Amino acid sequence: MSSLDDAGMTVRQITFREAIREALREEMKRDQRVFLMGEDIGLYGGAYKVTEGLLEEFGPDRVIDTPISESAIVGAGVGAAMMGQRPVVEIMFVDIIPVCMDQLVNSMAKIGYVHAGKLSAPLVVRTAFGGMHGRKGGVYDNQSFEAWFMHVPGLKVVMPSEPADAKGLLKAAIRDPDPVIFFEHKHLYGSRGPVPDGEYLVELGQADVKRPGNDVTVVALGAMVGHAQKAAAILAERGIDLEIIDPRTLVPLDKETIVASVQKTGKLIVAHEAVRTCGAGAEIATIVAAEAFGYLEAPIERIANPGTPVPFSIPLAARILPDESDIIAAVERLMAYG
Repeated sequence: MSSLDDAGMTVRQITFREAIREALREEMKRDQRVFLMGEDIGLYGGAYKVTEGLLEEFGPDRVIDTPISESAIVGAGVGAAMMGQRPVVEIMFVDIIPVCMDQLVNSMAKIGYVHAGKLSAPLVVRTAFGGMHGRKGGVYDNQSFEAWFMHVPGLKVVMPSEPADAKGLLKAAIRDPDPVIFFEHKHLYGSRGPVPDGEYLVELGQADVKRPGNDVTVVALGAMVGHAQKAAAILAERGIDLEIIDPRTLVPLDKETIVASVQKTGKLIVAHEAVRTCGAGAEIATIVAAEAFGYLEAPIERIANPGTPVPFSIPLAARILPDESDIIAAVERLMAYG
């Protein structure tokens, strides 16, 4: 189904999964150096069917099913990138990513620095992360590790929240001269949204104001953007106006957009699924405290996993994974400050 947006551009309602697949297909057609590697990505289309149909279209030389060896997948990707190719590799679950941390942290991230910018590893590592609200997952299938990679110089960290951003950001990441970790929330794969027809990129390092508002700034990551939008709709009926900012990329981080919003609202909530301690929210809160302290009218609130592995039990997992109810409660606390 297609329609015309306000700017006159034709858009279609497609899923997050389809948007990523379109980005991969378009970049593979545009640049013969782009190829894919990962477990079951060819024959089965990957665990989430993102790469379904690409093997038939591009053949086994460019859609490569690999052994179950994450260190080999990323290691081969680093080598290919150093030799001038543009690999996009898939790590099926972020929970498995510790297996290839040496390749990611001590090889991929440092090539550009070691070679003084004359050689780099422009590799994109796609990985699924996050908790599945209302579905069983357990301690090994619901984790969020984005903060690990924010801490590593040389890596860019991308986290889209909707189909249009997922497509535009992935295309930009594939063309970027630096290595990128691309986080895809499992809960979002089936979500639908308007995606423009034709060629477009979403610049890395540019946040998006998903909802303008005047009372409280909510910086939400990944699937928490949707929860923030639900909270905003409920609070609007009470006369409370949220501004929702999606950073879209955590490295580089668009701190200017965040700080400008807090200077307007005077209140900040940062919401993510990862564990609160040393999470992305801590970094964002510190930036705001340093650069907009005089504008703050209340303490900064962080909505996050309190520090517990996500249980297999659905009711218990719901106690750990944050949602719109946690955002609403935080807003009410902040509004009590006047």
